[in-house]
Amino acid sequence: MIERRTSTVSPLAAIGAVLCAVAIGLAAYAAHGVPDPKVQAALQSACLYAFGHGIALAALAPRARRALGQWALRLLLVGTLAFSGSIALHHLAGASSALAPAGGVAMMLAWLLWAVDTLRR
Repeated sequence: MIERRTSTVSPLAAIGAVLCAVAIGLAAYAAHGVPDPKVQAALQSACLYAFGHGIALAALAPRARRALGQWALRLLLVGTLAFSGSIALHHLAGASSALAPAGGVAMMLAWLLWAVDTLRR
């Protein structure tokens, strides 16, 4: 059987790997460069979600052969960036963290879409 690859598979896997690298760097900065324990904890939480979902993107992207699975992973990426990015930017640059709840909902919806796509195989 010949696998059909779409143009979104490789970029999503690569973006997931980059997300993991950024999460590791941010976690190191939080642990060694941030004196406030509350800010450290918030940044570590953002890193946890970014790293975990980066791994998920890197691992699952090659399996996303159907449109629903690809959309689920795209939504997972957007949700992760909104959630983790909003928290990180809030604590590092004073930006609003208003996107964090929407990012969390997007991640939950993405996982549910992935589950539906998996059951339909």
